[in-house]
Amino acid sequence: MTRDLPLSGIVVVELSDSASAPFTGKILAELGAEVWKVERPSGDSARGWGPSTWKGSGAAFHALNRGKRCISIDIKDRDQLATLHRLIAERADVFLHNLRPGSSAKYGLDPDSLRVTKPELICCEIGAFGHEGPLNTLPGYDPLMQAFSGIMSITGEEERSPARAGVSIVDFGSGMWAVIGILAALHRRHAKHCGATVNGSLLETAIAWMSVGIANYNTDGEPGGRHGSGVAFIVPHRAYPTADGELVVSCANDALFARLCEALGRPEWATDDRFATNAGRLRNRHEIDRLIGEQLAEESRAFWQERLQAAGIPVAPIQSTAEIVAHEQTRALGIIGTPPDDEIGLVGLPLSFDGKRPPPLHAARDIGADNPRIDEVLKARL
Repeated sequence: MTRDLPLSGIVVVELSDSASAPFTGKILAELGAEVWKVERPSGDSARGWGPSTWKGSGAAFHALNRGKRCISIDIKDRDQLATLHRLIAERADVFLHNLRPGSSAKYGLDPDSLRVTKPELICCEIGAFGHEGPLNTLPGYDPLMQAFSGIMSITGEEERSPARAGVSIVDFGSGMWAVIGILAALHRRHAKHCGATVNGSLLETAIAWMSVGIANYNTDGEPGGRHGSGVAFIVPHRAYPTADGELVVSCANDALFARLCEALGRPEWATDDRFATNAGRLRNRHEIDRLIGEQLAEESRAFWQERLQAAGIPVAPIQSTAEIVAHEQTRALGIIGTPPDDEIGLVGLPLSFDGKRPPPLHAARDIGADNPRIDEVLKARL
């Protein structure tokens, strides 16, 4: 199956740490690329992340670094840096890194230096604040960018402090954008036989996720607020408590709202001037949310889920990690895979090709596990 994947034959050298660039490399590996992960001698920071560990490394490291060859190189050591340069020059189609912007030139790892000997090389850099501007050399992490971009200002409950999204949406989003950029550059290289420099950053990703909020602000000057599990522009479109758990109900138009009213046994709400249109429901958000919540609280989550789904209303229970892992839909999709060796089940590529999901990647390697292979691979090129 691996030889049939879209990026089979593409070689990626990934000099990375933490989350964004490793996530990029993992996606490329899942698409069939041969990925060489380059760690400093002390290892990727994610190896020490908690709370869960597997085979001596944080579970996060395993989630982000399966399917890669792992080598250890100290780029401050002249001989080891020379080995990295050889690996890039002789093997790489793509060089991916998340060094602090500007530092790559110090080691001759900037696009201009690398493409002197390899003009068709694609160089991808994932920064924190971006490759230009007064903050471009500053370091940054996912929570900082959720704060700086405004995401946290619109996340959380109205009367409580701003909140960070519970997953690393900026890190993972930056990795996805980097993959899109790399794929576009590979397509252009095939057509025009030229290299490319792909620049992405955590901040640019976070700002992209704010696209609708920024459009609204530039339209009416309102910065937006926090709506908990809801959204600013649709009501009802949030979680409501039932007798034994919470259920998200989404009515993106007035017809769906009318169906909801029927299913709840309150058809009169659909003709009430306060609630008949989404504009009216936005003005009377607190009142209609209160009424819906009181009605749903009378029965169980499962009762309402079955009844509302039967009425064609989009609903979903708020599930725990344990529930989504065990759910029959997750199992049917086969997205959580375990390779044949002694490994934990991890999330695979959320794509299928010709009806088949790429197989689970091999286990994440120990620090420098593939160092002995470097000479072998380079000699094979002589």
